Amino acid sequence: MLVVDDDPTVAEVVTGYLERAGFSVDRAADGPEALRLAAAGPPALVVLDLMLPGMDGLEVCRRLRATAPVPVIMLTARGDEDDRILGLEIGADDYVTKPFSPRELVLRVESVLRRHSGDQGRAAGATEPELRRAGIALDLAGRRATKDGRPLALTLREFDLLAHLMRHPGLAIGRETLMHDVWGWEFGDLSTVTVHVRRLRGKIEDDPARPRLIRTVWGVGYRFDVPADEGAPADDAGASVEAVPAPAHVPVPAPAHVHVPIPPAHVPAEGSRGHRE
Repeated sequence: MLVVDDDPTVAEVVTGYLERAGFSVDRAADGPEALRLAAAGPPALVVLDLMLPGMDGLEVCRRLRATAPVPVIMLTARGDEDDRILGLEIGADDYVTKPFSPRELVLRVESVLRRHSGDQGRAAGATEPELRRAGIALDLAGRRATKDGRPLALTLREFDLLAHLMRHPGLAIGRETLMHDVWGWEFGDLSTVTVHVRRLRGKIEDDPARPRLIRTVWGVGYRFDVPADEGAPADDAGASVEAVPAPAHVPVPAPAHVHVPIPPAHVPAEGSRGHRE
């Protein structure tokens, strides 16, 4: 593991809990040190504070994900939803808001690692080398995506979400089910699914404001539609909607919270943030 936080108290608490869970942990206090450690020995997962001095966590995440698909969990003291959504959009696998329970963080680390390990196993032994629907082709082993021959720049989780939807054309799948099957989470913020669907639409739809491939099924979730000649309903009129129920999960008991102090706010690195829905 690599823990990146400029607050020594937070870093020590997180490191201690991860080490007690059996992980070997390196620590970095800023972005350049984190990138240097990651380059010297790629970590299995990075716990990354959003508000770092100089180079902020978003830029560190961008650079980490540009070199390897390392799982990233972001820590944020900000309550602004846009900050959390931006972290997910640039490739973070999960986020935890300060103050947080270190034991909950360990559970999330283990969940993300299980999912990442499963992704690699499926890629290594994929029985279906490629998915093709509605002009989209997914090379599952090579993790490459194209639409009408044009490469699609998909994040790790966007690729997984699109593959899952394409495997079940014409079926309405609930957000809870997608969160479990794609992210491997037993708990989490369902807006994560919404954000990734919106991002996917922006990359695969001819008109993201009027999506024809990934349809919203109100009160259920989302459905991947393909042309009628491929065997799926062409439009919503008269099409039967088969909802895939969320699997029954064993509730995870709420962990006892250990107050982790919020570090003093740093001035984040300059960058523009566009308006989001």
